[in-house]
Amino acid sequence: MIIDTLANGSQYTALHPGFKAAFDHLASIDLNALEIGKYEVDGVKYAVMAKDGATKEAASEKFECHDKNIDIQVLISGVETMGWKSRNDCTSPKGEYNAEKDVMFYNDAAEMYFTLQAGQFVIFYPNDVHAPMIGDGFIKKLVVKVKIA
Repeated sequence: MIIDTLANGSQYTALHPGFKAAFDHLASIDLNALEIGKYEVDGVKYAVMAKDGATKEAASEKFECHDKNIDIQVLISGVETMGWKSRNDCTSPKGEYNAEKDVMFYNDAAEMYFTLQAGQFVIFYPNDVHAPMIGDGFIKKLVVKVKIA
């Protein structure tokens, strides 16, 4: 897991071939003007979502990780807290892996929580089980899906 600000996004382009296109695209758009929905631009797949933040308990119902994609989650507005735990330490899967949606859920509790401010991002690798969208107010975010080569 990596946490930083979009202003530093170019520092991470060498970590994965898909990161350059993702961070270049993020730098070229007005995040605040984006409408809610799913998009694909120049091979960059992303979704914009917005809703009221959830409690830690409600968010833990979707304590998730992915096998085929790396998430770059960018907070556009609001304040978002996220739960995290290493997949290696998770012991209670919730059902089977869903290959169509590339998601695996766990019943485990987050080991730690961190908070993002607008303009910050987090990169979740397949080993990063996460519970997003925790907060008291309205949260608008963008999630880039970077396919693992």
